Amino acid sequence: MKKFLPALLLLAACSHTTKRTTTEPIPRRRSEPARTREPAPTRASDRLTGAPTARAAVSNFLDAVKAEDLQAMSVIFGTSHGPSRDNIERSELDKRLVILQCYFTHDKFRIVDDSPGEGGHRIVTTELTRGANTRTPRFYVIAGPGNRWYVDNMEIAAVRDFCRK
Repeated sequence: MKKFLPALLLLAACSHTTKRTTTEPIPRRRSEPARTREPAPTRASDRLTGAPTARAAVSNFLDAVKAEDLQAMSVIFGTSHGPSRDNIERSELDKRLVILQCYFTHDKFRIVDDSPGEGGHRIVTTELTRGANTRTPRFYVIAGPGNRWYVDNMEIAAVRDFCRK
C-alpha cells in the first residue's frame, strides 16, 4: 500500500491541467510570424499544367529548357494522361528532363509549322538556333486532361550535335 500511494499521487499530479478561461489571444514572440488558418487562394492558372494550344506547349517547353527549369519542363512534358511529373517516378523524370535539356538548349527558337499528326497528336515543327547552328526538330504534342496540350515526344536526332561539347 505504501508503494501504491506515491504512484497514485504522481498519476494525479500528471493528469492535472489548467484551463485558460480568458478569450485573449495567446501572446507570440515578436519574431514569430502570424499564422493564418487557410492558405492564400491561388489562381486557376497557377494550378494548370500543359498549355492551351499545341504551339503554346512547345513554346513553354522551350522557354523552360532555356531557363534550365526542370519543374516548368515537367508540367509541359507529358502524355494524354497529363504531365510527366504526375506519371513518372521523380528520379527517372529528372534524368529524362536533364537529357532533353542538353539536346534542346538553344539561343533562340521559332515555330515554323503546326499540323495534324497520328493518334490525336499535333506536329509542331520548330527552328532551333544554338550558336551558328540551326536545326529543325519536330515536336509531337497531344491533348490531355482538361483539353490541355503536352509535349509527348520530339526529334532528338535533329539536335544531337547540340548536346556535344
